[in-house]
Amino acid sequence: MSKVTTYNPKKVTCALGNHIASGYADDSFISIEPAGDGTSYVVGADGEIARSIDPSSVYTVKLVLLQASSTNAYLQKMYDMDKKDGNGTFNVNITDLIGNEKFTGSVAWVTKPAAWARGKSQGNREWEIAVGEGQFK
Repeated sequence: MSKVTTYNPKKVTCALGNHIASGYADDSFISIEPAGDGTSYVVGADGEIARSIDPSSVYTVKLVLLQASSTNAYLQKMYDMDKKDGNGTFNVNITDLIGNEKFTGSVAWVTKPAAWARGKSQGNREWEIAVGEGQFK
């Protein structure tokens, strides 16, 4: 007998501070990846190998939104606040309610505004958010 699993994009939630993200793009809308170097190594002249483990727990979250999403205005506001006085940080909580996967970070910030474009039909805006002390639970 085959195992059946289920994924439902409507069951993925993304809280950015007190804002619940909405208006996701229709394809890949959230990606999370480590921002550090992970594990690296060097090899000496005699062949001895020395490893280094990056202690960073910074992650990069990419959020792709429809151009009309209200989350664009929230992220722009947070970026503007951060540029003005450094108070544009927020916490992040991303949860797949069916897959029981969760990513959290206590301090996050928008690294730069998403590109802005207009065309015949509605496009997407991709935001990059740095998350300090990020972790999967």
